[in-house]
Amino acid sequence: MICVTNLGMQYGAKVLFRNASINFDPGKRYGLVGANGAGKSTLLRILTNDENPTEGKVSVPKELKLGFLRQDHFSYEDHVIIHVVMQGKKRLWQAMEMKEELLAKEEMDEKTGHQLAELEITIAEEDGYSAEAFAAELLAGLGISVNYHHEKMRALSGGFKLRVLLAQVLFSDPDLLLLDEPTNHLDIISIRWLEEFLRDQFQGTLIYISHDRDFLNATATHIVDIDYEEVIPYTGNYERFLAAKELESSQRQKEIESVERKAAEMQAFVDRFKAKATKARQAQSRAKMIDRLEVPETKLSSRVSPTLRFQQKRPSGKVVLTLKNIQKAFGTLKVLNGIDTTIERGEKVALIGPNGIGKSTLLKIALGQMDPNNGESIWGYEAQVSYFAQDHHDLLKDRTSVYDWLYAQAPHETVGTIRGLLGQVLFTGDEVKKSVNALSGGESARLLFARMMLEKGNVLVLDEPTNHMDLEGVDALADALQKYEGTVIVVSHDRYFVSKVATHILELTPTGARDYSGPYQEYLERFGDDYLNRDLTSLHHQKPSQTQSKSTQKTKTPISHEERKLQKQRINQLQRTVEQLEREIAKNEDQLQDIEEHFGKEGYFQSADPIEIQKLQKKQESVQKMLTQHLQNWEATSLELEELRQTA
Repeated sequence: MICVTNLGMQYGAKVLFRNASINFDPGKRYGLVGANGAGKSTLLRILTNDENPTEGKVSVPKELKLGFLRQDHFSYEDHVIIHVVMQGKKRLWQAMEMKEELLAKEEMDEKTGHQLAELEITIAEEDGYSAEAFAAELLAGLGISVNYHHEKMRALSGGFKLRVLLAQVLFSDPDLLLLDEPTNHLDIISIRWLEEFLRDQFQGTLIYISHDRDFLNATATHIVDIDYEEVIPYTGNYERFLAAKELESSQRQKEIESVERKAAEMQAFVDRFKAKATKARQAQSRAKMIDRLEVPETKLSSRVSPTLRFQQKRPSGKVVLTLKNIQKAFGTLKVLNGIDTTIERGEKVALIGPNGIGKSTLLKIALGQMDPNNGESIWGYEAQVSYFAQDHHDLLKDRTSVYDWLYAQAPHETVGTIRGLLGQVLFTGDEVKKSVNALSGGESARLLFARMMLEKGNVLVLDEPTNHMDLEGVDALADALQKYEGTVIVVSHDRYFVSKVATHILELTPTGARDYSGPYQEYLERFGDDYLNRDLTSLHHQKPSQTQSKSTQKTKTPISHEERKLQKQRINQLQRTVEQLEREIAKNEDQLQDIEEHFGKEGYFQSADPIEIQKLQKKQESVQKMLTQHLQNWEATSLELEELRQTA
């Protein structure tokens, strides 16, 4: 059991929580919820001893084995992927490595024989003989194709490296598992698998943060709510927590009303009889009773929802968008294979599928930002599109204030309209003076929604709009899209959001698309989980199957020894370039994170030297440009490298 006693945490004047006492019991699964900035990640860091609380203590048994997903995914670049997972059990991995070293000896003496026997015992105790199969099961469940299991980590993009590290921490079979937003880099299929694993196979204590309502409902046995500067546990999943929270609020309101009604009745008696000699004593007694009445304290919640309301200037024609045989490939990597669909006015279309399947690419083709290899996209009569991009750094990279940025989108609007819209998306007071390039992910999303409300388009195209939003924000967006009378095309891996909004499902697959006109729940009832059994090749660099490789080898034109030598040199050169670019990308990302942490410090913009702020903002802009360039170079170099490897 992990015991938290009288725990308090604050940064300067900002109090996150006080006097928090809670026991985390073995085998239970605790979902941490609360508004952004309430202190969820801070509590996890306190539990891992990475941060010290202001007051109180955490008692953890000495023998307890802790598992925590640390995002050091570039530390294993030269390691084989399945070996990275198996390194989650250090004792097992060390025994297996030692065994390999001893077996590699040319001569076997008695001492070596005894060492091997001891190592075999260790390996057996750690379930070593089924370890590789279990590691492969974890990787496959998290969407990493079996073709990649014996490749080096550098073959994967950053998001898939994190999946490998998630598999590693699951493989370690810890007594206490701590996860911070484990579904962020997963698609719907991988999330469903993770739910089942945590619920049905994991035996330890789980404490995790998630903004995915369905994931919380499927996995949590308890909800720990951080609100009103308190940490309060509730038994049950997220829906039961909401019901309990609503009941508490209702009861508190009834108590307040009861006390106020009682006070009003006694005050009326005092006012009526205080002047009468025969009743003066009773009136005085009632007045003292009024003074002693305690009205239950009403605390301010840290949860605040934006007010989103999307309108259209005028409706579009009946047919909004037609996609005809859309095909797209990057080198030898096919991402879209003959996509056909028609979207009509008023439909709410959810574009779903595994990561890397081409959802964002299809949106960009439809918007004219990318050309297909084949096929065409045709917008209907009077279609006016407002677009929310998954990566919106380029839109918000300037040092412009929030107010000035939004005003520049619609200079014909009044100051009151702009201020009102900013208030609706939770920018009030001095917050409108914040620089847009210093906004958090959630703040950036809310500002872009304000722009979309200004534009009043009749088609909203949204690419992963809920990625940085808290649960209240997701609800507010879902409600707004439900009420919106125009057409919505949205990419999302949030099942609750998709279930609430979608009236039309377009699922992308490696062979094409499954087009279903109906809500997500009906789609699931009709097709079940068939797609869970597909061999999902959702990586940035897709490898051909063994059959395909053999076929390719049979038809390849033979090349000379000299040509092969030059080809090998080019592959080595490209490999070194890719590795260097990945180091530069990691460096740029760390630099941007450091700058954002500076900007995120409370009161930074009020207390810091304006010259220092300007220098940091210029540096942020410069590093962002370098990162973009490095990413583009990395993608082009990686594609060329993959093509050469396939023909080598």
